[in-house]
This record gives sequence, C-alpha cells and structure tokens, in this order.
Amino acid sequence: MILFGPEICCNPEAATQREWLETNGLGGFASSSLIGLNTRRYHGLLTAALTSPVGRYVLLSKLEETLIVHGERFELSTNQYAGALHPQGYHYLTRFRLDPFPVFTYTVADVEVEKSICMIHGENSTVVHYALRPPPWPATSDDYVLEVRALIAFRDDHSTTHHNHALNPAMHITPGLVTVAPYAGLPALYCAHNADEVDTTGHWYYNFEYAVERERGLDCVEDLFSPFALRFDLSQRTEAAILASTEPHEITQVAHYRQAEVERRQALLTTAPSDDAFVRTLVAAADHYVVGRGAQKTVIAGYHWLSDGGRDTMIALPGLTLVTDRTDVAKSLLLAFAGVVDQGMLPRTAPLLSVRPLSTIPLTRPCGSSKRSGRCGPPPGTMPLYGRIFMTHSPRSSTGTYAARAMVSRWMRTACLPPARQGCH
Repeated sequence: MILFGPEICCNPEAATQREWLETNGLGGFASSSLIGLNTRRYHGLLTAALTSPVGRYVLLSKLEETLIVHGERFELSTNQYAGALHPQGYHYLTRFRLDPFPVFTYTVADVEVEKSICMIHGENSTVVHYALRPPPWPATSDDYVLEVRALIAFRDDHSTTHHNHALNPAMHITPGLVTVAPYAGLPALYCAHNADEVDTTGHWYYNFEYAVERERGLDCVEDLFSPFALRFDLSQRTEAAILASTEPHEITQVAHYRQAEVERRQALLTTAPSDDAFVRTLVAAADHYVVGRGAQKTVIAGYHWLSDGGRDTMIALPGLTLVTDRTDVAKSLLLAFAGVVDQGMLPRTAPLLSVRPLSTIPLTRPCGSSKRSGRCGPPPGTMPLYGRIFMTHSPRSSTGTYAARAMVSRWMRTACLPPARQGCH
C-alpha cells in the first residue's frame, strides 16, 4: 500500500508531482495528480482505448464534487487556471492511499468523505465510489448532499478541445443512467448512477491549464463541457456511485465490479517471487503494462502516450511475465510477435502488428514442468523461424533486429530449457 498524509496532500506543489494511474487491460486508463488537478492533457477519469491498445480518447475529463453540509458548500476539486488554483479542494484532502486502487479521504466539517476510483478490467469503464465516514445519522434531510458535475472532453488524447458549436448537448435519461453522445463518430458515454436528482443544465467551462504541457511548450489550455450534474442526498444513506463507460451498466452491479477487481489483483500477488511489500507493489504495477491486442497480449511501452512495439516488449518480457510466473502471458506475447517477423526483424512500432493474423505461427505446446509452473516446448516446424532470425543478422544488429534476437532468447528461456533449468529465472 502507498500512503500519503496531509503534509503532501495539502501541499499542491508536492501533490501535483505525484500521479496515480488506473488501467483496464485494453490500453485505456484513468489518471490524474494526487489532488485530482489535471496537469497533463492525458489526464482524465476515462481515457478509452477504442482500438485496443491504441486509439485513445479522453471521454470523461473529471468530476467536480461539492459536499453540502448543513447548507454550507465545500468544493472538493482543484483546477489550474492562469495564475490561480480554483477551487482549492486540496485543503480538505487529508489522506491518499493506493489500496489496491486510488482512495482519497476528505475531511469536511464533521464528516469524512472517502472517494475511490477503479477501472473494470477488459472494459472502457471507470467506477467512482463515494462513502461518508462515519455515517451521519441522525440528520435532517438537508444535512448532507453531494453534488457531482461531469466535465467531458471527447477528443484524441494528444490534443485539447475548445468551445465549439459542433457539440451535441442532448442527453438520453432513464432511471439510473444518463447517456451523452456529443460528436458523431465517437462512442456514447453511459453514466450509470444512484443519484436522487439529475440537473440537465449544460455549461462550457473555459481555460483549464495543464502545467506539464506548458512546461513542454505544447498546447496547455482547454475548455470542457459539462452536460449534467448529479445530486445525491446522503442524509439517510452513506454511499454514492457513478460508473462511466462506453457501454451501459446497471449501477446496482458496482459492488460486484469493485470486488471482482480486488480479487483479480489479489490473485496476481500470489505469483510474486517474494512476500516483501515493495516486491508485491512492483508485481501489481507490472500488470498495468500487459494489455490485449486482438486475441493475444502485448506490452505498453509506457503511460500516458506510448503504444506497444517489438523492442520494448522483448526487453520487458522477463520482468513482466517470467519473474511474476505469468508464463501464459509470455507465450501470448511471443505468439503475437512471431506472426509479424519479417526477414528476421520485428516491427518497432505497433501498427505493423496488425499486418498478419497474430496466431499464424504456433510457437509452443505443453510439455513438462518447472519448479514453479508448467513450461512449453517447441512443436515441429517452428525452429526454422528462430534459425532464420539468428542467421539473417550479424551481432551488429539494428534496433528491430535486436528485438527479434531478443525474442528468440526469451523464447529459449520460456520453452527450450530442460525443466531442471527452467526454474532459474
């Protein structure tokens, strides 16, 4: 678990140097700074990978939260404008922890609000859950109200958006679900919720500034549109939830989605090579980089803007899959790239991975076992592929050739060694 207290959380300069990241196994993600102040154009609560693992679009930029206690309004969010931070919700943020996903604790008047953010694995979906700690009973009907206003971008993650008349502000509202589809050609955003009221008044909010982009000399100012706001009466209950997705969901399933994600991440830790807390943290972090591409797996070279490629995948393969004993993932990675070997070389960039079917060359079949798990051996007809890679190139190889040679080396480690030696990672 990673934990920060008020000395960091209430210090915007220190807090904005620390970022959190949630991923969905498709190349999509949710991310921001520790205090929810977006400092990059890549920050957002739902950056969807529309053509996994790429084609990323920032659909939901953020949620602006206001807690109303005994009629007094406390704004919990923080935004950067030219020369100013407004509002300054970081004053109320007393704790941040990663356990296993980001959890923010705000202390306002006589109540704590705990907000958690997680993504559903295998979907472009983000769950935002709020809980009052401790329960506020007894209370009158106006004592505790949470207002949440959605701010959408609907643009490529490398760009910014600005006020325009092409945006369609219309919404489709059914019980527990608000749907917006502001631009033709992009998916709709489905916001499932358990709010008591929906405010359908739409507004443009202007001139959000992204400090990191400004430092990089890039476009750093953006306008965001708010199509609606949700109002949760928390006088007689203590929890509220929003599920933003590219597909419709029932808000009643939020607890199930959250628990399933907790269990999935706990299962990953069972393969950690050590019980050391830091090692287990690294194993959990490694999972963020393994994503789907078609029927196989690939490796994202880095967040927030990088894609996958041969060189980075082959270099990262041992640490992401062998040390963590995820040999099924290692096999899938090798199958994916074996399908695009050309003259002994692997593509450095992602687009070429779609040139041929990813499963055209079967690399491995079950045979034997190692100290920790089952390993695989080469079926007939696959060795010539690796022989050509070695024979085509001299040791003074290009970057693409290095990746291909590295691929053979990884395959030999996962498939060819005798069982007695496979256990030595």
